[in-house]
Order: sequence, then C-alpha cells, then structure tokens
Amino acid sequence: MLDADFFCRWMTATAASVDREAERLTALDSPIGDADHGSNLQRGFRAVTATLEKEAPQTPGAVLTLAGRQLISTVGGASGPLYGTLLRRTGKALGDAPEVSEEQFAEALRAGVDAVMTLGGAAPGDKTMIDALVPAVDALRDGGFAAAGTAAEQGALATTPLQARKGRASYLGERSIGHQDPGATSSSLLVAALAEADGE
Repeated sequence: MLDADFFCRWMTATAASVDREAERLTALDSPIGDADHGSNLQRGFRAVTATLEKEAPQTPGAVLTLAGRQLISTVGGASGPLYGTLLRRTGKALGDAPEVSEEQFAEALRAGVDAVMTLGGAAPGDKTMIDALVPAVDALRDGGFAAAGTAAEQGALATTPLQARKGRASYLGERSIGHQDPGATSSSLLVAALAEADGE
C-alpha cells in the first residue's frame, strides 16, 4: 500500500530529477518553445518540496493536491496549470484514504491525465506531455512503476518525428518535426520518479 510518505518521496524524487535534467529540458524547449521549460519546472518542484517539508499532509490525496496547487501558483506558462491539474485531479480522485493500492493510484492518475487532456485539448499523437502520460498510465495498471517509467520514456522519444498539433510548438508547423517534446520528456521524469520513490 502507498501512504502519504510515498507520495512525498515521489515529489522529492521528481524535484531532484528535474534539477538534474533542467538544462536538457530547456535545450529541448529552445527550438520549439520559450526555452524556459526546465527552469520553470525546477522552480515549481523546488517550491513543492519546500512546502511539503513545512506541512506534511497526512494522506496521499492531500500530498498531491497541495503539490498541484503549488505548481499552479509558481510555474509560468502552460506547464504550471497542466502539471498542477494532473496532480490535483489525481489527488482529488484518491480522496481521504490514508493509504491507497497501486491499482487505486493507477485509476486516480488516469483521472488526472484525462483532466489534462480536457484542459489542454490534446490527444495522443499531438506531440505533448500526453504522449508520455497515456502509455505510462496503461503500463502502470498492468506492470507497475518500472513498466510505467519505460512506457513514458518511450512515449517521449516517440514524439520526435511527430508534428506538433497543440501548444506553442504547433505554431511552427512542420518545423516542429525532428524535436523531442519537452513536456513529454518532463512527464517521463515524473513517472520514472515513481520507481525511485518506491525503492527507498
């Protein structure tokens, strides 16, 4: 079973991963976005970990809801609302249970991903974070955290040959082809951090 501590560790592991990869995320964002994806997420997840250290919520749902709120208030551009919605909606779906099963978490994360699709209007194949998140949720339900991480990474890599149909990159049309999507890449870091949190 997964408790509030696990979800705090997930956020901490994600923050560390974003710290390590911030320059790469910004480099990916440079040709097709605002060249600030790495620094924006770095600021957001640092704020999340600082907040969780100050007030550690008692339930998994409360951890994710708080983290989502923090991202919305500290991350600029589209990333804040999208990541914030993902975590808040997942947290809301988990409810007030003190512990949740991996299966319950997979269901809740699916609700979070659906909310992101509704907010951003993106579907798989549009070259967005959805291309990493949808396969990750499918893999999580059937194969656990490591499988989800692999699926997310493969989903992110698979955005390279796609033409962007949503977000800032879509303005570039065919010139967006050949670049790996930064949002899908950062989403794969978030998913990969699950296995890290589980290993502690």
